[in-house]
Amino acid sequence: MDHPPPPAADPATPPPPSLAALGALGIVYGDLGTSPLYTLQTVMGALGGRATPDAAIGVLSLILWTLVVTISLKYCMFVMRADNHGEGGIMALMSLVGANGWRRGAYLGATMGLLGAALIYGDGIITPAISVLSALEGVDAIAPGLKPFVLPSAIGVLIGLFALQRFGTARIGGAFGPVMLVWFVVIGLLGLAGVIRHPAVLAALNPLAGLKVLAGSGATAALLLGGVFLCATGGEALYADMGHFGPIPIRRAWYWVVLPSLVLSYAGQTGQLLEGTPPGANPFFLAAPGWSRIPLVGLATLATIIASQAIITGAFSMTRQAMQLGWLPGFDIRQTSDQIYGQIYVPVVNGLMAGGTIAIALAFRSSDRLAGAFGTAVSTTMVLTTLLLLQAMRRIWNWPWTAVLPLAALFLTVDATFFCANLAKIVDGGWIPLCLGLVIFGIMVTWRTGVDAVRNQLSSLARTPAEFFADLAAAGAPRVKGTAIFLTRTTDKVPPFISEYVGKVGALPRHAIALHVTFAEQPRVDPDHRAEVTDLGRGLWRVSLTYGFIEIPDIVRDLEGLTALKGCFDTPHALYLGTRDVVEITGHALGRRLWLQTFAFLYRNSARASDRFVLPPERTLELSRRVVL
Repeated sequence: MDHPPPPAADPATPPPPSLAALGALGIVYGDLGTSPLYTLQTVMGALGGRATPDAAIGVLSLILWTLVVTISLKYCMFVMRADNHGEGGIMALMSLVGANGWRRGAYLGATMGLLGAALIYGDGIITPAISVLSALEGVDAIAPGLKPFVLPSAIGVLIGLFALQRFGTARIGGAFGPVMLVWFVVIGLLGLAGVIRHPAVLAALNPLAGLKVLAGSGATAALLLGGVFLCATGGEALYADMGHFGPIPIRRAWYWVVLPSLVLSYAGQTGQLLEGTPPGANPFFLAAPGWSRIPLVGLATLATIIASQAIITGAFSMTRQAMQLGWLPGFDIRQTSDQIYGQIYVPVVNGLMAGGTIAIALAFRSSDRLAGAFGTAVSTTMVLTTLLLLQAMRRIWNWPWTAVLPLAALFLTVDATFFCANLAKIVDGGWIPLCLGLVIFGIMVTWRTGVDAVRNQLSSLARTPAEFFADLAAAGAPRVKGTAIFLTRTTDKVPPFISEYVGKVGALPRHAIALHVTFAEQPRVDPDHRAEVTDLGRGLWRVSLTYGFIEIPDIVRDLEGLTALKGCFDTPHALYLGTRDVVEITGHALGRRLWLQTFAFLYRNSARASDRFVLPPERTLELSRRVVL
């Protein structure tokens, strides 16, 4: 369509803000909420296992102001304003600023958006491993003799978590929010007790305390900041999950519950550091009374499972979004709930994430070692999000440079500092999520450019209606009884698929539709503006159906509901015809040939149109054809 149709309102009635905020605790804040389990322990490792009182308070100051500047200010106040018709996430932001295309003038914006999204997969395989390991390692504070059982138990939890994805979380998802609320209340109360015992930690409110410890850290400053950054690694989730709950409930949950609880928890752990902790011990569990540590380990394990579930669900949602924006091949996607849109299961992504997460847990074996690989990818994504946000400020909001530059200086200084600090982790495993992200980025670009090449090749073979009917008459092909719906990639003229069908079958149904399905760069499309119908004459019609990039296409329902076709077609009994293209490569230099072979492999193994669009199998037929590139 020449112009994107206006967005449709969400047909579901939104829950009250208080209930939505409770739900956000379970979905949005799992990663941020469980970061107290390993952040200070990692920082202590960077400081050599022990810290002076001034160093401990300085570290707390860095954590506190990181949460304020990065989460409270950048994400809650500014990034979440850059919504794409209510949807968030770096790919939605990329589309918002007009960079959803691999074309001249959009390369830079598309690269930032795609690379940021790809890197989220990289850190997505680490988050479940480090979260579950850090929770179960709490048994070391209860019974050190159980330490050898931590890794096998963590592997068992992770295997069970990924194995259960096929069943969905619709039945237990309602408990996520209340469990996380209990978690935040508990860690907040434990932290408050520590603050009462050690009121000296309140000195961390002065940002100069953090700058002082950085200035005195010398060569270890990068390791120190790399550990501090772990407190903010879940920041992207606020933006990515905005479409599920809306900005107001997410902000309320942050300011009223999550931020106070996290600050108190970190402050209480700092108080424990002032008392002194054994080398390698986790101050989170030591700050709790002895009688509470066993139930605290159980609660922490539940919280980390919920946090891991949120990461997995987010990966599924981002995969579908990338597919429908044209950046990934079609995958088998299964809806696990008939009431909740976000409850989906992507077997390929689930299997790859499970293998990656379990492998990385076995390779690093403990949360403190795994922290060395955590943060490199998400710190890069945060820089890219900021750069796209600045484009939105200028292009979409039309803000003057006098307003943009101070914010750009603040956010880019913080983001670039953490990005550079996390580069020191590359040799300790940080290369793993970076390399994985680069591979996925390469797949995205290869798929998009390859599909464009196929579309251009097919468009060159399309015929005008006059040419098509002249060829039909010259071939003496009769019109036979029935209705056929041809799924095509071309949006104008008569697609070559119909000509190829006539050539193979020797006839054309009396009623035929050339159907093209496309996805707009917005999350939802008003059903009243979804279809564009063109009468090409002599019983041949062209129909374009446009969906939002988070919608589930139901082309059978939408075709049967078109008033322009009523009385002209027997759509309830129509035959749906698609193609199974076989890409063949001829000639080309070595580099381009390798790229085309990679695309051909992806194209050959992508999901069929009949699966993606839920066509009736008893009325669907696929024909094979060659596409030469």
